[in-house]
Amino acid sequence: MVTVRAPATSANLGSGFDVFGVALDRPADVVRVERASETTIDVTGAGSQFIPEDPDENTVGAVAEALDAPAHIEIDKGVRPASGLGSSAASAAAAAVALNRLYDRGLTRKELVPIAAEGEAVVSGDAHDDNVAPAILGGFTIATPHGVSKVDADIPLVTCLPDIVVSTRDAREVVPEGARVSDIVETVGNAATLTTGMHRSDPELVGRGMEDAVVTPARAKLIDGYDAVRQAAFDAGATGVTISGAGPSVIAACYESDQRTIASAMVDAFEDVGVESRVYQTRIGDGATFH
Repeated sequence: MVTVRAPATSANLGSGFDVFGVALDRPADVVRVERASETTIDVTGAGSQFIPEDPDENTVGAVAEALDAPAHIEIDKGVRPASGLGSSAASAAAAAVALNRLYDRGLTRKELVPIAAEGEAVVSGDAHDDNVAPAILGGFTIATPHGVSKVDADIPLVTCLPDIVVSTRDAREVVPEGARVSDIVETVGNAATLTTGMHRSDPELVGRGMEDAVVTPARAKLIDGYDAVRQAAFDAGATGVTISGAGPSVIAACYESDQRTIASAMVDAFEDVGVESRVYQTRIGDGATFH
């Protein structure tokens, strides 16, 4: 048996739609795999009642098929589905790393990224690397058609998960089909600023680079209380605030000394609009690890 822990992730980070991603040091999924003649799946943990155990409908089933690695797979969900924290990516990443070891396939971590992405496509409808790349590699990742780059950044973060659901498919439907040149120029500048900040592990630059005038405003309408939560986080000391992935989680970059205050402010702001939430004081962390 091989056991792998893979972290929650946050994709987009505002200005890096479908490109940027970070691994979070918490929460995480734990996946155990054991050789079998055919793939079977058991799911427990957060939101497990909503996750199909049919291998044809589960992200890890697609990974097992892609690696030609049938197994009995146990998934302990620490990352709630439809959270904007890369729930399906965590399971896919953990399964890819575990099955690669179990069957001694010899693939590198970077070679496992597109395989895990194909698994994620079972859930989201599209194979994107922006969540699976950091879930496997850790750190801050930049995923393009030419491959994945990684930066070992260290930035404190706060993620606040409200008790509402926004599906990835719904969030994709509201993405604008076009943008003004001025907004594109602003987004490119912000993405460059964020990338520089990650290289320097500078919360100020990272926060400034999270601004986005194209995708985030459209998706914010799907999250009750988003504007109030965002403002509350800034008032409490956040350097940048945006939607995590497709939402509904809201992620804030900050200095470590402000984490607790920001976490409380975000929870209180959601509560003011009648929405319960759970908050994680976290930071950029490692990718999938053996346990």
